[in-house]
Amino acid sequence: MTETLDKLRNDIDQIDSQLTELFKKRMETSLEVAKYKKEHNMPVLSDRREKEILHKVSEQIGEPYDGYARLLFNTIFDASRSCQNNYLARRSDLAERIEQALADTPTLFPKKAVVACQGVAGSNSQAACEKLFEVPSIMFFNSFEGVFNAVEKGLCQYGILPIENSSYGSVGTVYDLMQNYNFHIAKSLRLRINHNLMAKPGTRLSDVREIFSHEQAIGQCGEFLKGLSDVKITVCENTALAAKMVADSERTDVAAISSMECLDLYGLELLKKHIQTSDNNYTRFICISKKLEIYPGSNKISLILSLPHSPRSLYHAIAKFAALGVNLTKLESRPIPGSDFEFMFYFDLEASVYSPELINLLSELENQPETFVFLGCYTETI
Repeated sequence: MTETLDKLRNDIDQIDSQLTELFKKRMETSLEVAKYKKEHNMPVLSDRREKEILHKVSEQIGEPYDGYARLLFNTIFDASRSCQNNYLARRSDLAERIEQALADTPTLFPKKAVVACQGVAGSNSQAACEKLFEVPSIMFFNSFEGVFNAVEKGLCQYGILPIENSSYGSVGTVYDLMQNYNFHIAKSLRLRINHNLMAKPGTRLSDVREIFSHEQAIGQCGEFLKGLSDVKITVCENTALAAKMVADSERTDVAAISSMECLDLYGLELLKKHIQTSDNNYTRFICISKKLEIYPGSNKISLILSLPHSPRSLYHAIAKFAALGVNLTKLESRPIPGSDFEFMFYFDLEASVYSPELINLLSELENQPETFVFLGCYTETI
């Protein structure tokens, strides 16, 4: 039995050696094709040609291996396209902007800045801001759009925005607004969030008939809220604003889900501490700027892409990064306003702009006819 297995493994080793030589020869030939395409100004992707090869391979190999063969050849096509694209890459404006940002960005993230935050004093955005900046001058805005607008118009150098929560998912409103404003991500932060139920002094939990908070906080405290009976849940713009609304209200049967900072700030009393469903509850915040800034050590990249409304277009986009060994950490799709079932895609990558191959890929994406936005290269702190 052992001798038979050893022989089979030896056979596989010999076959792998042959495959390796054939793959190398195919890639070298693919590069010659790229040179021809460059001379004749031809595109890399030939969808018709690939379909013809897949059909021929499927017929040639037959069942039960035809499906595996198609998978193998699709992977080979991706590798060939990546090789050709790397050879044919035309430097885009983005490559020059990245080089300029690397040269102009200071070595240290600033300690002081004018920063836009959504909500009022005591908000989690303020807490994130104060963790990123030692001496921030904070301007509060009523909405997330107000933060984007303030940064784009130069009213504030930076803006702080929540983008996703570990237990309740993405902040959809922020992702939707990303399509409408010119900005870059300079840094990101993961902040541990604890939610607390608070009310006016003298109010008991049994007295509460209405609870105010932001929809994300409400979602993160879902299990606790399910245990309450005859209590109305009302969504408002911000957890700190919820605390302020309770403090300003003449009612004694209302409460807010908010942070501990708001307890003393608005003169409230604690009814229940740490009511979030998960104790491991983190919200990721991005720090945005109008100018592209890339600080030393930046190892995370965010992009926006629109893709052709055709089969395998998303697969081909992901394959480009996979061919370079780039780890894709997040993929978020959002509908494009005014379109029928067409989507914009948001990518987070573990990658650095110091890689020439990655710069070539980014240039390729920017030169394509579809929408491409480089949001930034940055570090994330905890």
